[in-house]
Amino acid sequence: MTEDRPTRRNSSLALERLRILVDQLAMDGVRQLPTERDLSEQIGVGRRAVRRALEVLETEGFIWRRQGAGTFIGSKPRDGEQQLSKLPEMSNMLEVMEVRLRLEPALAQLAAIRATPKDIEQMRHVADKVGEADDMDGRELWDGALHRAIAKAAGNTLFLALFDVVDRMRQNENWRHVREALRTRETVSQYKAQHSDIVDAIERHDPVSAERLMRQHLLALQERLLFQTSEHAGNE
Repeated sequence: MTEDRPTRRNSSLALERLRILVDQLAMDGVRQLPTERDLSEQIGVGRRAVRRALEVLETEGFIWRRQGAGTFIGSKPRDGEQQLSKLPEMSNMLEVMEVRLRLEPALAQLAAIRATPKDIEQMRHVADKVGEADDMDGRELWDGALHRAIAKAAGNTLFLALFDVVDRMRQNENWRHVREALRTRETVSQYKAQHSDIVDAIERHDPVSAERLMRQHLLALQERLLFQTSEHAGNE
């Protein structure tokens, strides 16, 4: 009994000090706590007391822990949010195209309804940058920026968040060789014309045409992707 009292006092002290530290870090925008060893040194109590205090904070929902990753401030993400964070590793380019074909035509349609003159000006500027880019990295960068400008002009924050998830997967470095093969001189010219037509439809506030043109653009890309992946598989 006597030996356990200092431990209980240390644990209570650790909890008190960790509450203050977590609040301070959260206010500073920090999302991950230091290691147990560093916390022990920082607040001046033993690691066992720190571990017990962290268990209390986790139970209360102030922190959450992921095996092998560390301890994080805030509520534990829902399973769906954790799945989203792993999507770039779970999906493939053909799956990405299936989602883009259902998402981006709808975004173009909404953009044609809601885009402001400033939005159109931004799209024109970025579309010009796509055409001016003289290397694959530049074209990829500005192409993504154009599609995001259209998504942003749609005026729906949830749609925009979904677009960003899909776009992050689209840029997966593991598929770089496939993306490079898709960008021939012929396809670059074709995509440039399609981009211009899409922006024209949005500027006319023609949602039907904007949706159709975006779908045609993505279908052309999907067709090229299917051809490239089948050709690549045949060479293995």
